[in-house]
Amino acid sequence: SFIGEESVAAGEGSILTDNPTWIIDPIDGTTNFVHRFPFVAVSIGFVVNKKVEFGIVYSCIEDKMYTARKGKGAFCNGQKLQVSGQEDITKSLLVTELGSNRDPEAIKIILSNMERLLSIPIHG
Repeated sequence: SFIGEESVAAGEGSILTDNPTWIIDPIDGTTNFVHRFPFVAVSIGFVVNKKVEFGIVYSCIEDKMYTARKGKGAFCNGQKLQVSGQEDITKSLLVTELGSNRDPEAIKIILSNMERLLSIPIHG
């Protein structure tokens, strides 16, 4: 099976089944792309039984290829990635994306979540 982000965003329906499925977003960061903001990627995932088996993200502008495989770790241009191990949230960096849904109920939830996050003394 195949699910394309651009077709789903255009209103086409899609149902994730247990079948092996490619999920592809050819311009991940469409809004960034339109506004010439240099954070754009091609994102590809492969799912079997509704579980991600592997993913590839190519950051075009940076020329960085991120890959990850279930149980095998994640890499950037072939070098293994790992999380920082930082457990104190006040020393963390918050990066967020508001999404494109402008439904009033969705906005209310997003802003409520943001308010809870911003009440923590974090960097962002």
